Amino acid sequence: MVLLESIVSLYLGAPRHIAEGKYSIFYSVFLPQGVSPCPTAYYMLRVDLKVDQMTRALNKLSAQAVKAAEPGKYSDGGGLWFARAKDGNSKWFLRVVVHGRRREMGLGAYPAVSLKEARLEADKWRAVVREGQDPIKLRDKQRRDSERNMHLLQDVALDAFESRKAELKGDGMAGRWFSPLENHVLPKLGKVPVSEINQRDIRDTLAPIWHNKAHTAKKAMNRLGICLRHAAALGLDVDLQATDKAKALLGQQRHRTQNTPALHWQDVPAFYQSLNEGTTTELALRLLILTALRSNPLRFMHLDQIEGDVWTVPADLMKGRKGTTTDFRVPLSIEAKAVIEQARPFARDGFLFPGVRRGVISDATMSKYMHRRGMIETPHGFRSSFRDWVAEATNTPHDVAETCLGHVVGGKVERAYRRTDFLEQRRILMERWGELTTRPLGATIQQLRWRGSSE
Repeated sequence: MVLLESIVSLYLGAPRHIAEGKYSIFYSVFLPQGVSPCPTAYYMLRVDLKVDQMTRALNKLSAQAVKAAEPGKYSDGGGLWFARAKDGNSKWFLRVVVHGRRREMGLGAYPAVSLKEARLEADKWRAVVREGQDPIKLRDKQRRDSERNMHLLQDVALDAFESRKAELKGDGMAGRWFSPLENHVLPKLGKVPVSEINQRDIRDTLAPIWHNKAHTAKKAMNRLGICLRHAAALGLDVDLQATDKAKALLGQQRHRTQNTPALHWQDVPAFYQSLNEGTTTELALRLLILTALRSNPLRFMHLDQIEGDVWTVPADLMKGRKGTTTDFRVPLSIEAKAVIEQARPFARDGFLFPGVRRGVISDATMSKYMHRRGMIETPHGFRSSFRDWVAEATNTPHDVAETCLGHVVGGKVERAYRRTDFLEQRRILMERWGELTTRPLGATIQQLRWRGSSE
């Protein structure tokens, strides 16, 4: 009987493709006439018959039979059952015996889980039973582990990013909000449960860039704080003071903010007039200088945005959080309108400054142009040149000067009561700036006095 039990165990532990008869693992024994039967051969023959009976007991159902089944329970064999309720709801479940106790575990609803999928699931969990484990407890543990993984910092960070997309320009697709985390925090702390992150972890992660990449480190610290607050909102146990404690451990940043390299405003006319080949890049630089705007609105300048001598920049192209910016009107000087007319023949799909192959001119195109000319100054620096000219050569009111640059002036209450964007005042100032850039080189530069000021 020992041999019989071993053979039966072998069968029960065999993969289904063996049990279904695709491979023969037992042999019938034919004895010569007059030879007494061997007990071993007898038992093997009996087992062969038993195996054949069990093979036929599996896979009783068909997909068509399952689909057309009336309310009730139907066995597919091997403990796999299909149940259909009177209301039509159907499900699969598996009956197994674990440590002498019969257990039932659900395998999913039908038709979301097909007959084929249910059989595969049943095979998987029967294998767990053969290993002496409780499949229900194992599955519960796997689910808990999966839920725990959702609380890793990398998952919380992504969830926080998704929830903030509505506040970010272009839904954050440019990647600027998430990149400090992605590049400097998640490689080290991404797979750490957020509830286990403390100030020492944060210090060790950001220490390499705390001084030499101070601005990036500051952004990464800020984003990490947002992630911790998001985790707390999810009900997780986190230390909301961890970032402040980490700052105390890291100390004051030694990095000093450097001003953007910019031409002195008196040197701008010479540079402007050297842009005389009429290429898309040079025309873009000219208009950038004349409008004193950032490069992003200029790169995406569309002919539909221009009406007469006013260029209306859409709110989503202005710097600032989504929902906090509005359309911005830019007065176009005579020189600015002339540049636009020069660029108009190059327009593609309505964009005044198209890229070489597709889209619009890249953010780096103008910078590379200046670099090739041996300059350390940047296109963004012309905003500083303009602002210095306004401060040194005019007596323009502060609010007017700042509005020319597209800066938000005043607090929320003040802005709520102010109804003007100083368009007419800015029109005068931008016309004088345009005159300066085209003034014959070597001419005496006169100080501009603001209208209404005392001489």
